[in-house]
Amino acid sequence: MTEMVFGATPVRVGDPILPRWWRTVDRWSLMAVLCLFAIGLLLGLAASVPLAEKNNLPPFYYVSRQAVFGGMGLVAMFVISLLSPHQIRRIGVVGFFASVLVVAALPFIGTDFGKGATRWLSLGFASVQPSEFLKPCFVAAVAWCMAASQEVGGPPGKTISFAITAAVVLMLVGQPDFGQASLVLFSWCVMFFVAGAPMILLVVVAGLAVFGGFLAYGSSEHFARRIDGFLTAEIDPRTQIGYATNAIQEGGFFGVGVGEGTVKWSLPDAHTDFIIAVAAEEYGLVMVLAIIALYATIVFRSLMRLLRERDPFARIAGTGLACAFGVQALINMGVAVRLLPAKGMTLPFVSYGGSSVIASGIAVGMLLALTRHRPQGEISDVIGRGR
Repeated sequence: MTEMVFGATPVRVGDPILPRWWRTVDRWSLMAVLCLFAIGLLLGLAASVPLAEKNNLPPFYYVSRQAVFGGMGLVAMFVISLLSPHQIRRIGVVGFFASVLVVAALPFIGTDFGKGATRWLSLGFASVQPSEFLKPCFVAAVAWCMAASQEVGGPPGKTISFAITAAVVLMLVGQPDFGQASLVLFSWCVMFFVAGAPMILLVVVAGLAVFGGFLAYGSSEHFARRIDGFLTAEIDPRTQIGYATNAIQEGGFFGVGVGEGTVKWSLPDAHTDFIIAVAAEEYGLVMVLAIIALYATIVFRSLMRLLRERDPFARIAGTGLACAFGVQALINMGVAVRLLPAKGMTLPFVSYGGSSVIASGIAVGMLLALTRHRPQGEISDVIGRGR
């Protein structure tokens, strides 16, 4: 009866899962992710060779590792995209509690690798950044709370979600990791808005975030140093921002040529946080615009699909995942062109890093699962029939 009323998409009896997945998944977003990963490997061939030589490793050591990590991330994305919203909610909540425990333990068991922030867990053969896995699981857990609050007699989910967000932000600030903390807070604000929060409350939260920024500036030397470097009128050409800015200017419209760039020999993080500078120098503005278009495709198409979604959890969580994914890319590129202070944030699927690419695969897998066409009525059907 529900399918008759809401005009659901018919599902064939005994339809194999893979053909059904292929018909219902957003194939344009899927292709955009694969293109981003391919671009990441291409840029890694140039950006990671100097680091490998410096560490007396084979020239393509880091590219090979990125291919392995990327394969794991793509497999995770594919497997998770097969799941239902109920299953996404379940693994998201479980993953959230697990990742929170690890992040809370980082001050005691973590390491900073000499970068001034205790963000990593060293496993000997590799390192893991738990906050990368926390982000998509946080979105699922908070979306569950907000969706539950919309049910008749439901719990005060929005209040619970705020308490969870405050706890997570405080833990990340303690590392310190202000970039990830800002991204978590932004995700919550977006989901809270979609769940029906009044604008005045979001303005208050934004004011509290600004006030917290002033407190961090006065109490954290790490934070103050980055803000001062961003606000100064002069760019020290020997800093990472200086090298990146010069590389982007040298690249021009079409770039200096494949393999002809020099910034990769000067930037310590050319293969991670500043990989967009390598792309701009060797391939020019054309490559940068192509990368931006791929991220915009994923975010825009996901939001368009979610506009027709009736399930509150899928709508809230999907919006949070899509916006967090797009804003992380925006922050990374904004730092490289000095529109934003340094954040230490990777470019999803493009930058080198096992934690980053696998966590990005999990996040996009959740997003693809939540934006699949399912046998349910869309919100536009209900609105249209009510006229």
